[in-house]
Amino acid sequence: MPSHTDDLRLAHILADDADSIAMDRYKAQDLHVATKPDMTPVSESDKKVEDVMRRTLSRARPRDAFVGEEEGTTGWSARRWVVDPIDGTKNYIRGVPVWATLISLMIEDQVVVGVVSAPALGRRWWASYGDGAWTGRALMSAQPCRVSDVAKLDDASLSYSSLTGWEKLGKKDQWAGLMDACWRTRAYGDFWSYMLVAEGAVDIAAEPELNLYDMAALAVIVEEAGGRFTSVDGEPGPNGPNAVATNGRLHDEVLARLADS
Repeated sequence: MPSHTDDLRLAHILADDADSIAMDRYKAQDLHVATKPDMTPVSESDKKVEDVMRRTLSRARPRDAFVGEEEGTTGWSARRWVVDPIDGTKNYIRGVPVWATLISLMIEDQVVVGVVSAPALGRRWWASYGDGAWTGRALMSAQPCRVSDVAKLDDASLSYSSLTGWEKLGKKDQWAGLMDACWRTRAYGDFWSYMLVAEGAVDIAAEPELNLYDMAALAVIVEEAGGRFTSVDGEPGPNGPNAVATNGRLHDEVLARLADS
């Protein structure tokens, strides 16, 4: 597959703009927040970040499609930019710093570029297909990401966002069993769980209900760091309805524990 250096640089430019917009209104007393039809919150920053990225990409990559959480899909192309303007909106509106902009480029069903930018944490992670995963404040000051080599569940650290959803998926008991089997469990939450897997600080992350824009950027970063990213049913990549990410060595056992008994 050809290099995607230019696409990655563009994704960083998009992330810079998103950081500026989101941080400008972070913790603002007059931040406007509405409730979407699915009863989840959306802030003015979610909408503005996505709008700015749509306009930038319409000029820089006019033939590419755009898939955003707030306004859906625009255009049709084998090349799709998939964006979650603020992953962790509930944190954002409450002043909790664990939120990020997720930017990815997919060609067909393969994620080839991913950037996760969390300005309130002062962190950014990125990857392009075949070129490894990295973290740092800028392209020129980056450190490589590499998953852990933990090989046993009773030595493993598991991160998640919440416990709700596993019962709806019919896997409440399987999830509880997985948590019991692990050495440590913490709800670092949202994108951060997966970035900690990519860094080797956490060994497993999973969520029962997700959308493509929640997962695409995370998947390529985890995979380029040496890990695995699938659905609960084992479908590779971010195209399923949920996610399991591991350091790779633990993946098959985690999937087996989450399988229907």
